[in-house]
Amino acid sequence: MPKVSVEIPSELVSAAGLDMSNLSAETARLLALELYREDKVSLGRASELCQMAVEQFMEFAAQHNVPLHYGVDELDEDRRTLERLGL
Repeated sequence: MPKVSVEIPSELVSAAGLDMSNLSAETARLLALELYREDKVSLGRASELCQMAVEQFMEFAAQHNVPLHYGVDELDEDRRTLERLGL
């Protein structure tokens, strides 16, 4: 997956309590979580974007008090993803 670089003020990183040694992964998880929270991506797509298993992403969402909104559309999208991945 292509990557982009961004500059984030160190004060923002500190205020968010992010781990500087794993900043890219933590930022990706938080961005994917926000996309999921805003219903811009499905649960499966959000977990795929931050390279986590769906179960791990569900736990991550729960830790951040983000309710799951998983319906028929999300199930269909996850099935298509699994087929595309050959699983």
